Amino acid sequence: MRGHGQGTISAARVWVLRLLVMTKKELLQLRRDGPLLLFLIYSFSLSVCISGVGITMQVKSASLVVHDGDRSESSRELIRRFREPTFRFEGEVPELQVGLERLNQGAAMLFLSIPPRFHEAIRGGEPIALQLQVDTTNAAQALSAASYVARIVGDVATELAAGRMAAISGGRVDLPVVESAPRVWYNPNQDETWFQSIAHILRMITLFAFLLPAAALVREKEHGTVEQLLVAPVTPLHMMLSKVLAMTLVILASTLFAVMVIMKPFFGVPIKGSLALFLVLTALYCVTTAGLGLFAATVTKNQAQIGMVSLLVISPMFLLSGITTPYEAMPPWVQSIMAVSPLRYFTKIAHGILLKGVGLDVLWDAVVAMVLLGGVLFGLGMWRFHKQFA
Repeated sequence: MRGHGQGTISAARVWVLRLLVMTKKELLQLRRDGPLLLFLIYSFSLSVCISGVGITMQVKSASLVVHDGDRSESSRELIRRFREPTFRFEGEVPELQVGLERLNQGAAMLFLSIPPRFHEAIRGGEPIALQLQVDTTNAAQALSAASYVARIVGDVATELAAGRMAAISGGRVDLPVVESAPRVWYNPNQDETWFQSIAHILRMITLFAFLLPAAALVREKEHGTVEQLLVAPVTPLHMMLSKVLAMTLVILASTLFAVMVIMKPFFGVPIKGSLALFLVLTALYCVTTAGLGLFAATVTKNQAQIGMVSLLVISPMFLLSGITTPYEAMPPWVQSIMAVSPLRYFTKIAHGILLKGVGLDVLWDAVVAMVLLGGVLFGLGMWRFHKQFA
């Protein structure tokens, strides 16, 4: 029994040693691939900076032109309220047609028309309408800008009503007002760079977790070394697991660099939860996504085809997994399809650990879903690999 146990331990030691040797081989091959290595370095360094400061979904400096048909004290006071940083006043236009041309040319996002008798109407208590035309080519920002305009006009109307009531009663009149008291959690300054930089890191982890193992396996097929490895004293599991392990180590090192050297010092992104837990779950996510990439590598013949397949698979994951737009706002059938996207669960994990500081007691359902998906995807890759070279 003792000899049998020692033989099992010795076999396991040899198995692990072969896996480590194969992993070292994959790391050496990646180091020799200059273009891919440069792309990896750029994606987790300069690209993070660009995404953090260059991408914004908030309304800033929305260009506004005005046609003031009244030119009164009240119209000038209304125009004065449209100021930076939300709006950028581009001046007045003499005619309505000129304002429409500015919209058509893309020189302005909003065109506000103040009618004649504006001052006279509001002083006399008459209802009067303002006309706002919005270029909704960029629908999200344009609709937000229109809501800001509506709020400004509503505030003016409330102030006028309060002043009129005070004048009638001969004193101050407090109108009933419903006030909201929002509590901003997890990002109290509503700093958009936090979200954008984290979203970019999640995109890059997904891209390289899919692309690197797949490219490594296809490279073996292109160079004709797969058959040599199959007759070597290594198993197909060694071949696939070594590629996943090597690329996971590279991605983890790159992610740690991006978080600690760029996101935290430059953008102030907090790490409220456990960084070790985040890295462990990132490794789990890499294995899950790598299984999908290895499966794709078994049905392609060269690296160009892998690039095309990656666009086909990863683009829907980026757009529909909640990393760009709220997952809850998507149609139910899209949510059902994206239930098989590991990025959906990893997005919840990353935001939960980095911004909310929660642990496995809250994220356990997302972790279980990733484990199940990882087992299925990696199993499909192994099955396809055996079938291809059986």
